[in-house]
Amino acid sequence: MGLISLPVMLRYGYDRRIATGVISASGTLAQIIPPSLVLIVLADQLGRSVGDMYRGALVPGLILTGLYIGYVAAIAIFRPSALPPLPPEARTLGSGVTSLLVAIAAGTGIAWAARLWLFDGQGSNGTILGATLGALAVYLYALADRHLRLDTLSRLAQQVIMVLMPPLALIFLVLGTIFLGIATPTEGGAMGAVGALVLAAAKGRLGMAMMTSALLATTRLSSFVMFILIGARVFSLTFYGVNGHVWVEHLLTAVPGGELGFLVVVNAIIFVLGFFIDFFEIAFIIVPLLTAPAQTLGIDLIWLGVIIGVNLQASFLTPPFGFALFYLRSVAARVPYVDRITGRRIEAIRTIDIYRGAVAFIAVQTLMIVLVVAMPGMVLHYRGPQVDPASVTITLPPPGSLGAPAIGTPQFGAPAIGTPQFGAPGAGGTTGNATGGAPGVPAVGQPNFGAPAAPAPASPPPVGQPNFGTQTTSP
Repeated sequence: MGLISLPVMLRYGYDRRIATGVISASGTLAQIIPPSLVLIVLADQLGRSVGDMYRGALVPGLILTGLYIGYVAAIAIFRPSALPPLPPEARTLGSGVTSLLVAIAAGTGIAWAARLWLFDGQGSNGTILGATLGALAVYLYALADRHLRLDTLSRLAQQVIMVLMPPLALIFLVLGTIFLGIATPTEGGAMGAVGALVLAAAKGRLGMAMMTSALLATTRLSSFVMFILIGARVFSLTFYGVNGHVWVEHLLTAVPGGELGFLVVVNAIIFVLGFFIDFFEIAFIIVPLLTAPAQTLGIDLIWLGVIIGVNLQASFLTPPFGFALFYLRSVAARVPYVDRITGRRIEAIRTIDIYRGAVAFIAVQTLMIVLVVAMPGMVLHYRGPQVDPASVTITLPPPGSLGAPAIGTPQFGAPAIGTPQFGAPGAGGTTGNATGGAPGVPAVGQPNFGAPAAPAPASPPPVGQPNFGTQTTSP
């Protein structure tokens, strides 16, 4: 963004602070919108599912994006000189906005119809599958419109659809497979990597140089995280060895205000720490100490993780050590230059301009933290429909209504087949047949534990009828 968008903004007279602020803040959205490395680390430290953390963070991430857009739109309306429109000669894609809006509406309609059709069989997964089908239908139509020269879509609509759909497909490979239960977060990351390789190959940019650069960057990041893990573990073992976690738990649970007081204090601490240390250190050292007091106060850990994630996102913009500010500083112009399109002299971007541009977006992120704390429902929807135990009524049938004897009630009638009889022997010296057989013939499979039977005739006893009484006397 700093290499592509910032020169264009400066070329057409955008306010420097707003231009640098928009680029820095939009880059930090990747820390709260899935698939986010910050959310993965927080889920691991809080002992919760990465999929649940992604579901909980999705709505707050989209709302934060809307707040950014609303802030920029308000500046464009009330301070048009800060964000001037492009001159007519720079609008190479023409108008065509109506065609784009129609395509978006058609895709939305297809997605909604597919959701209604799939909901009975797929449940909540029908929403994801419906959105996928809607986006795929619009993309295929745009391809047909371009290659068959139907000319029903404007050039702007074609360009937007063709450029956006491959990245959206990559997002589906990661998030869609996780939400649908097809892949675990680790497997979803692998599918995303394979999808990125396929897209690079389709664009003809997959080569040995790119593979080498990707492997080096991955190895460097993995080593960086591993050494942070080692240092954090050494600190944690020492801190836990002197019962520091117990002291922290008692301190935080004793904060006035209960749950709200705990959240205010924790967010204030993390916000201040974000000025000076990276989110990895905060996640591996501070967050594990918050789990026990949060559970003691009855705070949902996914909700707490999303609040911390939004707070850590602000740490990327807080000077003097905000990483987004450093990244932009590394690519922004340090010396004046002459623009090759307009021939105008463009002044260099000062570091103070970058810092000032981030202040307004830090305020927006602070507002987002307040909204997530005040409205936990935007996160807790990940639980699905909740049932109030107080509203549940369990009705049991009355004893004996199904034909069976009541539990614990002795049955004084004839014994059922296969039920031992512990009473006295029936007429004829043996237990009567439960099914109405002749006296003296034991019921099938019914051992007799009562008094001994009378001496039997010379005929042998029935096969399979054990006699547990006194041994009979042979004639």
